Amino acid sequence: MTGLTPTARELCLVVLLLSSLVFFLSRSTVPTWSVNLGSEAVIQTDTNSKDLSLTSQDDTGSQLPYQYGSNRLDGFPETTIVAHVPGWTIFDKLYICNGTAYVVTDHPDSIPDRNHIISTGKDIHNGPEEVASRLPTDKEMRIVSRKEAAEIFGVESSSRIDGVSWWVNDPSQFIMHYYHWSAELFFGLWRTYSSLDPTIPANGTTHLPPPRRMVFTHIDAHHWRDYASMSEWVTRSAFPSISFEFNQDWQERTSMARPFVFDRVVLADRSAAMKSYNFLRTQRTASVPFALPGSPHWWATIRHSVMLFSGYRPEAQEKDKYVITYISRQEWGRRMLIQRDHERLVEELYKLRDTYGYEVNVVASEKLSRVEQLQLAGRTTIMMGVHGNGLTSLVWMQPTRRSTVMEFFFPGGFAHDYEWTTRALGMVHFGFWGDRSFTRPNVPEVKYPEGFQGNEIPIDGAAVARLCHQRLTLAEETDD
Repeated sequence: MTGLTPTARELCLVVLLLSSLVFFLSRSTVPTWSVNLGSEAVIQTDTNSKDLSLTSQDDTGSQLPYQYGSNRLDGFPETTIVAHVPGWTIFDKLYICNGTAYVVTDHPDSIPDRNHIISTGKDIHNGPEEVASRLPTDKEMRIVSRKEAAEIFGVESSSRIDGVSWWVNDPSQFIMHYYHWSAELFFGLWRTYSSLDPTIPANGTTHLPPPRRMVFTHIDAHHWRDYASMSEWVTRSAFPSISFEFNQDWQERTSMARPFVFDRVVLADRSAAMKSYNFLRTQRTASVPFALPGSPHWWATIRHSVMLFSGYRPEAQEKDKYVITYISRQEWGRRMLIQRDHERLVEELYKLRDTYGYEVNVVASEKLSRVEQLQLAGRTTIMMGVHGNGLTSLVWMQPTRRSTVMEFFFPGGFAHDYEWTTRALGMVHFGFWGDRSFTRPNVPEVKYPEGFQGNEIPIDGAAVARLCHQRLTLAEETDD
């Protein structure tokens, strides 16, 4: 039998087909669809892209291809409390239906008192009636068995809210303020969440996946930012991919009358946190999660991300160059130094500069851009100023043996805000009443005497300068 010889036309077709095959294989890095003839479809995406603000090894939701139906959770697995202190709770599988949080468990005795978890979210005012009005009811949270959950929800599955969510159940009362956001709410959320990784090193890397969303039950999109526009900078630079849901979104979920389940949620509730021992000692809700395990470098993750975003590079800073930053309020119109004391303080600080070569900055925060504020704080060794919002920038200072915050009060007055925050970051705080300084453990009781908010606050500039030099030379540690 005679063999068949391919024609020139057939050879050309084969070459063309092979060339096309090679071309399409070389484009295999483009996302491709895999279509199942049943009811499922899967998209494969490039998983090499990571959120560089965190080193995550456990962001399971973003590493798996999406599969239709995977947004449903069949049955009602039990809710688990991963970590808890009053006002700060981490849940796995927390259910939301009709605006109520459901803790689904067949072991209700293992769940803390809901008064220590959640509140009605009303504004915080003093008085027994006001306190009682913030206590949660069945509308805010219920603890039910799996059988009860199936009966209440009336369906066989729930919709998953995947990844890590931060749920804030507070009113806007304290949220719209740089200090209360960055050094209290955000501070406390990260301290609570980072308790799951107590091995965070000094460079801030962590295996914790970044939160995907912040959920606000009681405020709208126009009432979370502070007047200085610092809060959104901090949040979006720390977690560039984070999204926000507000009370309108919460109401939309409520109106659907179907259960949603958070994979993992960190729930913050200011009223609930106020019942804790740590709050009673410090009046700072963020102090409460410090009862949980944690790394000494827990804040480094956030600090490094925010500072890197601002353009600050610590390696570019001159070594052994000490920086003193005085944040002046003399043009603010409220809570200011006596003018002649302010002028004497500036004079004494400049003497330190001229004598010892320290860098001295006298600044008004409102005249600096956000980038300038952050970069200056990152370089600062000693930060000082009258009790006020400008001292919030201490959270961006690099903690060292010499890192110090000096806060000027009207004599007889004291508040823990910046004193506690300084210590929480491993730095030293000194308060001043004129020529008298004090530090932990010898701090006064919290008081707001007449004159605390006034513009006649005294300060002894020479005493401040002497303490600056002592701190920068560590003279107080000299062995007598």
